Amino acid sequence: MGVQITRNFSEAEFACKCGCGLKDISVKLVEDLQITRSEYGCPMTVTSGVRCPTWNKASGGSENSSHLTGLAVDIAMDDAVLRHRLIRTILEMGWMRVGIAKSFIHLDIDYKKTNPVIWTY
Repeated sequence: MGVQITRNFSEAEFACKCGCGLKDISVKLVEDLQITRSEYGCPMTVTSGVRCPTWNKASGGSENSSHLTGLAVDIAMDDAVLRHRLIRTILEMGWMRVGIAKSFIHLDIDYKKTNPVIWTY
């Protein structure tokens, strides 16, 4: 399972999915996610955290993806009711960079990029 970062999230959940061993996720990102998860009141499944350049390209990530620097996370979400609830919680918690897709929600704390912003995939 790996090192526990917060009550509900471990380091392994955020590691690059290609198996390269990259796991340098921002502790602030995970702490902010934990606060959001506690307020949301439901489990969250991380589908993407840190990505190496090779995995980022294979995943269709942008060249300047915040996943490359450990500042982004994608949370699985394919239920419309829970998506609404999670998005409401995300906005109430003050997240400034939010991407919404049919099967996941992207959150990042990359404040070198435009914010506040919400986009769709």
